[in-house]
Amino acid sequence: MGHMQWKNQTSITKFILLGFRNLNEVQILLFVLFLVIYIVTLAGNLLMVMLVVADQQLHTPMYFFLGNLSFLDTCYTSVIAPRLLSGFLAEDRTMSFGDCITQLFFFSALACIECFLLAVMAYDRYLAVCNPLSYNVIMNLRFCLQLVSASWITGFSVSALAVGMVPQLSFCGPNEINNFFCDMEELLKLSCKKSPLAEMIILVSCSLVSLVPFLFIVMSYILILSATLQIASSAGRQKAFSTCASHLLVVSLYYGTIVIMYVSPSAEKSPAFHKALSIMYTVVTPMFNPIIYSLRNKEVKGAFRKVMLQNL
Repeated sequence: MGHMQWKNQTSITKFILLGFRNLNEVQILLFVLFLVIYIVTLAGNLLMVMLVVADQQLHTPMYFFLGNLSFLDTCYTSVIAPRLLSGFLAEDRTMSFGDCITQLFFFSALACIECFLLAVMAYDRYLAVCNPLSYNVIMNLRFCLQLVSASWITGFSVSALAVGMVPQLSFCGPNEINNFFCDMEELLKLSCKKSPLAEMIILVSCSLVSLVPFLFIVMSYILILSATLQIASSAGRQKAFSTCASHLLVVSLYYGTIVIMYVSPSAEKSPAFHKALSIMYTVVTPMFNPIIYSLRNKEVKGAFRKVMLQNL
């Protein structure tokens, strides 16, 4: 009983997001910069979704997955950006425990789904390059829906499992999160009473959900590269490479920052470095994804021109 009373008296109910508080002199400039990035992200991804839905030529598995990725990135950045923007203007940077857990749940779920969707898109490219004769039979609408549904369901399930462990931890000491969003790593640091089981479940689930899709993507591209090098004509090899280039660049951007963040030794990561990487994969990468896919893609450019001409 005495332990329960002590816990109730000392447990914290709010966290303070430090964000970029040390850059007070450029808060307005940062607000404008990230507001522009957020608007461009929303516009680019929603436009991609609209083009995939509206243009018949884009009703293919590759663009179906791309449309889902764009919708996901819209949700993904919208979980983070509004709180980031308000932190530049508001004096009160506190976040209730419930709001923190809610943001963490949706952010974790959408990050997991992105890992799975990128793996699904790699599988799609593998079939298109390595098994073109059976591609249309295997990648039918029903199978595409099943792959996307499985990605979303698994992402939310894994997030519920990992984030569901956070209330098992005790928070009774400092309540300052040295980031601009509710970060799992920071919450584990703030826990004053460790739960080895909860921490193990969080670590294993987060590791598996990022590592397994990544290894699957790597294996897919090894097979794609092997099949491409066996193509006799240089034009055929170039065409095969071009169909995968955009996806490979998006995967490199997304997983590159994650690998740097979680593989590099903790002692070498300053708070500023950690925040910069967090900005990269939560705010910047979702903005670049539709740009990357549209710059090298004739079908997307053609669909965009068609929509513009129809509205003139």
